[in-house]
Amino acid sequence: MFDEDGSLDPLLKFLLYVVIALAIGKMLWEWLTEDVTRWITVDLWAMIAGHPWWTAFIAIGALATLILLAKLLLFLFGADTCAYVGSDEDYASTAAPAEDEDPDVLTFKMKQLTAMSATGFEQACADLLARDGFRSTRRVGGAGDLGVDVTARDHDDRLLILQCKQYQNPVGSGHVQKFNGTARPHHGADVPIMIGLNGFTQPAIDFAAHHDLILMGRPELKKWAHGQHLYEVLGISSTTQ
Repeated sequence: MFDEDGSLDPLLKFLLYVVIALAIGKMLWEWLTEDVTRWITVDLWAMIAGHPWWTAFIAIGALATLILLAKLLLFLFGADTCAYVGSDEDYASTAAPAEDEDPDVLTFKMKQLTAMSATGFEQACADLLARDGFRSTRRVGGAGDLGVDVTARDHDDRLLILQCKQYQNPVGSGHVQKFNGTARPHHGADVPIMIGLNGFTQPAIDFAAHHDLILMGRPELKKWAHGQHLYEVLGISSTTQ
């Protein structure tokens, strides 16, 4: 019924709107098919002519009721209509805190991470590292990056090397093998981490386990993006966090 970020499934939301529209349409049709013309031209006009002050009060009350109803409908159905637009410049300002989290802590919803550009996704990971207290955090991804998108150091002065994959499909073993060939030998990583927005294939997971590489799939990324410390999510020990 709800997606992983707690929003109502779009299909169910559409069906709900259809049911409400059909119900309102049925009520209007039944009302209009009665003798509305006579009611307007005879009964209603007679009431207005005979009781002008009462008519004015009723009209004002009806208008106020319609305004309140419109605000209520906007509150109920309009809260999720603002679409997130991902870009390198504006993604951070629209990051909404997850439920039950400190509103002052930087968090991202999974749909926000999905909507970002590749560069924006890398920068979001760098910002989450900075949120967790890592030092010298910077995004270095780009052409010729040799398998490193983000670098940082923890409180034990260990070097973190992150490669961030925002692929629609799980990351395959070939990408993990390339990362293994540069993370430690070329960059000197103490903590090599590959992030897959949509997870990893089983061969990729097996290869990473054999070569002591850390993979962060979608469930772990969600916990991190929603406010949990990186090392807590990945089970990495540190003297301080």
